[in-house]
Amino acid sequence: MSAASAVAAYCLIQKGSPLSAASNSAFAKTYSGFLFDMDGTIINSIAAAERVWGNWARAQGLDVEKFMPTMHGKRGVDTIGQLNLPGVDPVAEALKITEAEIADVEGVVALPGAVDFLASLPPERWAIVTSSPYRLALARLDAAGIPVPRFMVTAEDVKVGKPDPQGYILGAQRLGLSPSECLVFEDVLAGVKAGEAAGADVVVITATHSHPIETNHTTLQNYENIRAHVDGNGKLSIIRKG
Repeated sequence: MSAASAVAAYCLIQKGSPLSAASNSAFAKTYSGFLFDMDGTIINSIAAAERVWGNWARAQGLDVEKFMPTMHGKRGVDTIGQLNLPGVDPVAEALKITEAEIADVEGVVALPGAVDFLASLPPERWAIVTSSPYRLALARLDAAGIPVPRFMVTAEDVKVGKPDPQGYILGAQRLGLSPSECLVFEDVLAGVKAGEAAGADVVVITATHSHPIETNHTTLQNYENIRAHVDGNGKLSIIRKG
């Protein structure tokens, strides 16, 4: 590839082109299963999450603006534990925050096209792998109008959260697959690293990003311009509409 072509391909990825020009495009492959992160990937819960976490951070005397980007895509107990705050029990604080988040689902919505895209998939071939606790995941899926899937991995199911690959390895196992047979849908760096470490291909959803994410993976703004296809061998793929 020429230098000019490489730059053009990179720019397409950064803009979230419906069909990435990168050689590792997920559009060029078929998969046995799809694994979806939840917050920021199939639903938008940023406003609700930042209300709750912002209040907690202020109560702890933290710089809210600097703290907020660190809490997305990870388990609450991991986020709090990494702060090493004196006298703060990460488990107890994470439980308090979870209850507050369950009580506040105002503004939680599905990403454009997500409901129809998920409904088109064979139910035994996809799973949600989220850093959210189970009860919070149920509350947010309900608020967004997304039915609870047959298979789901939540914060309680793993000993170590993202970017550790445990969640995606377990998600693939629940589908009866290896991670290398799956396509992971993610939105933040911790989740992307988890998918990579598991050995899966990754698609990055950019709908809730305030700034372009730097990645060599295929990117999609949302699900409006794609649809799922199941071939004669039962393999899944994503293709552009029209």
